Amino acid sequence: MKEIKAVVQPQRIEKMRSAFRNLKQFPGMTVMKVQGCTGNEKYKPKRDDPFDELNDYSNKMLVIILSPDHLVEGILQIIAECASTGQKGDGVVWVTDIGRVIRLDEKIDVMDEPPMFHAP
Repeated sequence: MKEIKAVVQPQRIEKMRSAFRNLKQFPGMTVMKVQGCTGNEKYKPKRDDPFDELNDYSNKMLVIILSPDHLVEGILQIIAECASTGQKGDGVVWVTDIGRVIRLDEKIDVMDEPPMFHAP
């Protein structure tokens, strides 16, 4: 299981969502409005304006997808094709391993003591 996170331009979300509808077994996604700013090499705040540092943020969307391993490459392909314009600021995508997922609508048995707390 993998967690895919993508920060993309807001106007790209509908195109991505439409493409995901065509992907069999697509697990769904969570989308949040976020803001991002450029790296230090591009932006230099004015010394006489303390609020100028806050003016270089732009609106973005954070997409979070928990995916079975066999769907990851297809999902990444869709994100890359739909979110990229070839311009700086298109966004970023990263993938993280997930150790365990619990669906809240399913009954589970919780262990008394998780394995990570056992002494070596």
